[in-house]
Amino acid sequence: MRHSAIRPVRGSRGGPAVQAFAPGRVNLIGEHTDYNDGLCLPFAIERGVTVAADPLGGVAVEAHALDLSERDRFELGADLRAGGPGAGWRRFVRGAVAELLREGVEVRPCRLRISGDVPRGAGLSSSAALSVSLCLALCAVAGEEQPGRVELARLCSRIERDWCGADTGLLDQLASVFGERGRALRIDMRGPVMETVPLELGGHVLATLDSGAERSVAASGYNERRAECRAACRALGVVSLRDAEGHEGLPEPLGRRVRHVLRENERVDAAVAALRAGDLAEMGRLLDASHRSLRDDYEVSVPAVEEAVGACKRAGALGARVMGAGFGGSVLALFPPGADPPRGAVTVEPGAAAAVALRP
Repeated sequence: MRHSAIRPVRGSRGGPAVQAFAPGRVNLIGEHTDYNDGLCLPFAIERGVTVAADPLGGVAVEAHALDLSERDRFELGADLRAGGPGAGWRRFVRGAVAELLREGVEVRPCRLRISGDVPRGAGLSSSAALSVSLCLALCAVAGEEQPGRVELARLCSRIERDWCGADTGLLDQLASVFGERGRALRIDMRGPVMETVPLELGGHVLATLDSGAERSVAASGYNERRAECRAACRALGVVSLRDAEGHEGLPEPLGRRVRHVLRENERVDAAVAALRAGDLAEMGRLLDASHRSLRDDYEVSVPAVEEAVGACKRAGALGARVMGAGFGGSVLALFPPGADPPRGAVTVEPGAAAAVALRP
C-alpha cells in the first residue's frame, strides 16, 4: 500500500514547498521483540517531528534544526561522510539523502527547517519521527512519489543503523507510518503484518513519565542486547528467537534474554485480547509483568526508571513499565478513572500516521 503521491508543482526552482509531519510512538507492550521477528503493540502519538522543505537553486541541501539553533549544508553529489557528518541530527539528514539516492529517488537542492515536540531520548521514538519526516519532505519537495510505507520504514531503519550507529528494528518506523487515531497496531514482525486494534480506554488514561535519565540508543546497551540475541540464535540453531522453543541449556545471560522475548510475545496477544474485552485491569497486570521481565530478564532498567515506575504506582497506576530501548527514557503507565498521574507525566493518545502536504 502506498501513500497518495504528491503531484509535482513546478515553480521557478523546480518543485513544491511542502511540510511533512511524522509522529513519535508509544509501544503499549512488546518490547525488544521487533528485531527478533516477534510481536509488538505500538500506537502513533500526536507529538512528532515536522520538516518544512523549500526548493532551492544551486546544488546544495541546507538544513536548520530550529529547536537547537544549528545548521548544516552539503552539496548533492559530494561524499556525504567526507569530513564527518557532524553529531546528532546532521547524520539523519545526510543519511536520508544518501539512502533515497541509493533507492533511485531524485533528491533536489532544498532548504529544510526541522522542528518537533516529541522529547529526544525519552523512549518516544523521536529518531524514527525525524527519519520519516525527512524522507517524506525530500521526496515531496522534488516532486517524487513517496516510497511504499513498509519500504519507507526499512529505509529509515537503515538511516539509524548505517548513519547513526543504532541497530534498530522496524517497530518505531512502522508505528509512525501506519498509525491510526484511536487504534493501536499489532505488528507481527515476520512479514511484517499489521492489524489495527481499537484502543478504547473507557475513562482510563495512558501517560508517560520521563525518568530523567537520558540515554542514547547507539551508546546504550541496546546494540549489546541485539548481539546477545544473535548469539542465542546461533546456540539454539534458529534463524530468530521467534523460532525458539525454550531457553534450556543456554548460558546466562542468554537464557534470560530468550525467556523475555518468548514471554513478551505471549503478553502482546494477551494485551490484544484484554483490549478487545475491555479488561483494563488485565492490561495493567500485563504492563507490570512486562516491566519485571525487562528489568530482571532483559536488564534494561536503571534506578531512575525504577523511581519513575514507583511514582506511577503510588499515584494509583494499574500498571507501569519501562518503555523503548530502556537504559533511561520514559515509563508508560495506565491510570484508572479518578487517579492523578504524578507531576510531569504526559497523557498520550493514539494519533494519525505520518503525512505530507503542500504549503502555500
